[in-house]
Amino acid sequence: MTAVRPLSRSLLRLSGVGAFWTLVGLAFASQFYLSSTLLGRSVSWGQAITYSLGDWYVWALLSVPILWLARRFPPEGSQPWRTAGIHLVAALFFSLIYVMLRALVGQVHSSLIDEPVTFLEVFRPLMVKTFPFNLLIYGVIISASHAIEYYRKYHERTVHALELEKHLTEARLQALLRQLKPHFLFNTLNGIASLMHSDVDAADRMLVRLSELLRLTMHHPGQPLTKLSEEIAFIEKYLEIERIRFRDRLTVAIDVDPTALDIEVPSLILQPLVENAIRHGLEPQARPGHLDITVRRAAEILVLVVRDNGGGQPPGGFTREGIGLGNTRERLRELYGDRHTFTLANHPQGGLEIRLTIPV
Repeated sequence: MTAVRPLSRSLLRLSGVGAFWTLVGLAFASQFYLSSTLLGRSVSWGQAITYSLGDWYVWALLSVPILWLARRFPPEGSQPWRTAGIHLVAALFFSLIYVMLRALVGQVHSSLIDEPVTFLEVFRPLMVKTFPFNLLIYGVIISASHAIEYYRKYHERTVHALELEKHLTEARLQALLRQLKPHFLFNTLNGIASLMHSDVDAADRMLVRLSELLRLTMHHPGQPLTKLSEEIAFIEKYLEIERIRFRDRLTVAIDVDPTALDIEVPSLILQPLVENAIRHGLEPQARPGHLDITVRRAAEILVLVVRDNGGGQPPGGFTREGIGLGNTRERLRELYGDRHTFTLANHPQGGLEIRLTIPV
């Protein structure tokens, strides 16, 4: 199987070379026919095509070793003068070979039409008329080969650079996710530890919910994107833990557009936003806390809003962001560049509103 593929590729390349030279021959046949007609010479289409293809099929045959020579001695080699000398000698050699082969073709053709001529009778005028032009043809073949090779290498470098950039981005996202998961886990364990001395049953329920939450994360370990439905399921499990800790002090309203459930969003994108709202917005307050999570699709934009009724941000904004918010900003930048927005602002009715928009 592996031997068949290189063979088929070689046959495909040879077919491409033959098709190219056929097109060149037909183009010159048309030019020869039209010019002969304008000059009053009687040349049929068949004669024009036969004569022209006889010229260019010889070059089609010679182009195979010439292309090999072009790849074997590229101009960017370590010895440019040596390469130039090799191609100069090769140009003279292949130009002479062309004249000889074309003379043989002409001699065979003349025999077929019952107008036999000797080899020298065909060779001498061809040598005078075509030898300088043959040098030019050799140069064109070499230049075209180098141009194609440069394009191929440029394309390979571009693809390689894109693949490398993709792998680096994935590596950075994996690192950010690895940083986020222990952060959220330690904070949850701290909440459990704080209940161990006051409400053992509540701490036990939190541990059970935490094990369910960790089991849920095993379904998409390290994946940079996940479906919104899975992200909502995850955040609901997380909020069950927080409800146990806050008892009746925490109420949550989740409003998600059903048409957006299958849209892919960054993994664990809501958890740090919700955790930030609870820890810095609701926890410091003595009054009951309320949390609103809203997800809406607007054309090709997905809008995620997390709003609390806490104290909001101080004038001038927060002096520093925690791991959760900073991590979220970095992941959004890696995934979407400048095609997203991430804003924190005080809501007119009180509390902090975190608004995130990402492309669908």
